[in-house]
Amino acid sequence: MKAMILAAGLGARLRPLTLKKPKVLVPVANRPNIDMLIAYLKSHGVQDIIVNTYYLHEQIIDHLNDNSKFGININTVVESQVLGTGGGIKNTEDFWGKDPFIIINGDIITNINLTDAINKHIEKANLVTLILHDYKMFNQIKIDSNLNILDISSKVSFGRFAFTGIHIIDPFCLNFIPDNQFSNIIDCYRKIINLGYTIKAYTSKGHYWRDLGTPKDYILANKEALKNKLFLLAPDSKVSSSVKLKDWAVIGNKAEIGDRVIISGSVLWEGVKVKNGIKIIDSVVSSNKYVSSDLIGKII
Repeated sequence: MKAMILAAGLGARLRPLTLKKPKVLVPVANRPNIDMLIAYLKSHGVQDIIVNTYYLHEQIIDHLNDNSKFGININTVVESQVLGTGGGIKNTEDFWGKDPFIIINGDIITNINLTDAINKHIEKANLVTLILHDYKMFNQIKIDSNLNILDISSKVSFGRFAFTGIHIIDPFCLNFIPDNQFSNIIDCYRKIINLGYTIKAYTSKGHYWRDLGTPKDYILANKEALKNKLFLLAPDSKVSSSVKLKDWAVIGNKAEIGDRVIISGSVLWEGVKVKNGIKIIDSVVSSNKYVSSDLIGKII
């Protein structure tokens, strides 16, 4: 099966972390998020992946250049202008054959049972299957007892479900997306529903799902990724024996942490250097920064 990772976005909600690094390469527990998405798709039988890029696309292409490290065929396409989720999918039309394919947002982490969703999509010969769950912040989609999607609102409402950012699409759906222009795939789905076609829901429960859209969500994702471990130190980081780690912390590759430093509830990316005696609490320090003053609740 084939899949697409949407990775062309500007990562505006995650700034300043995305000023110099595209969102899909932002590390969670010292691992670029796109690596986790690739592993997730591969574990559910995906054999070919295409990644659309735009913002800082050179970094993504360079990271994905060696397919052998992923054990799966990965293609990239660079958009000359931002095409949005709908336009980005349409722009890869030549990549898809006659079989259904998967689209997944590049800024989520999940363990949803994608195989079961795929099997149900194929079994019912659905035009589109949106994987939904109950997530109060984003509950905008109304479904009926037969899992037909009735309405996709722009507002959150009681009794609705949230879109997980994962959908399974029959290639026929591409006919409803305009060529060579910006479009939102959700608007396309609204159009399909209004034309009388059926879009189905697959509702998931008891899974893990995290959106990396904001710095707050990003910090939570790192904390959750540690699971039973409280601290993750990259093997080539240099941490003084007098450093105090509290609550939880992630320290990246080639980081150098000076004497008597206190780190609590924070994420330090690769190449970070921290001066002696500094406190870093509830903060994120991005690549190759030098920390010479205390950070409390800061994103730099």
